[in-house]
Amino acid sequence: MSKKMPVLFLSHGSPMNVILENDYTRDLINFGKKLKAEIDKPKAILVISGHWYTRGSYITYADNPKQIFDFYGFPKEISIKYEPEGAKEIAREVAESLSQFDVKLTADWGLDHGSWGVLKFIYENAEIPVFQLSIDGEKSTQDYYEMGKTLRKFREEGILIIGSGDIVHNLRAASFEDVYGEGYEWAREFDKEIKEALLNDDHDKIINYKNLGEIAKLSVPSEEHYAPIVYVAGLKEEGDKVDIFHESIQNQSVSMMCVKIG
Repeated sequence: MSKKMPVLFLSHGSPMNVILENDYTRDLINFGKKLKAEIDKPKAILVISGHWYTRGSYITYADNPKQIFDFYGFPKEISIKYEPEGAKEIAREVAESLSQFDVKLTADWGLDHGSWGVLKFIYENAEIPVFQLSIDGEKSTQDYYEMGKTLRKFREEGILIIGSGDIVHNLRAASFEDVYGEGYEWAREFDKEIKEALLNDDHDKIINYKNLGEIAKLSVPSEEHYAPIVYVAGLKEEGDKVDIFHESIQNQSVSMMCVKIG
């Protein structure tokens, strides 16, 4: 088993996935079983979630972070309980390592859907401490990438780092009648561009995704759900294998790609 942690990018999509059985949730469950057989139990999990978009950069700092249900209009069945401990000591170490980016500790957030909505499939017993790093809307994608590079050393220290978002995330264009279709052409095209960039170590394309033009504007109308893949690209080290273990598009305009690096 490996002591060095991989890096994950996990799409989370609709909160309904928490209670649905589909190709995406089946692949996450199977991946979790495989992951636990391949790596040591992480000391903690750091999640960079598209649901925590802030002015300034923050890290959750709590013994028992609150579970946040940051969505409305869904059936009560999706409000499952997922309440791991926090990781205050490690959170402080991470904040100190990111001091050049002016990262602050806070107890004003907890674990949002971007954390528990994916972790419940992989570490279903909530037995591993979890903390989150916010996405600073005042920073650039180049900053996100550099922050990812700075976090690389924690992979050696048993910290599993997960970016949770969606490469394509356009809810205004979403179809709620065609949940499992092939996706709009522009969504498929942008998803493919970023996938190939990951596989080919073309990190400049990931950072400067806006250069892809109209398909980027449609796929990333706001940056918070795309941003986690930029951190994840920064966390990749030379020699790391890129394994894309799930690909699909839900609601025509939400990419569900899931990636393991390392």
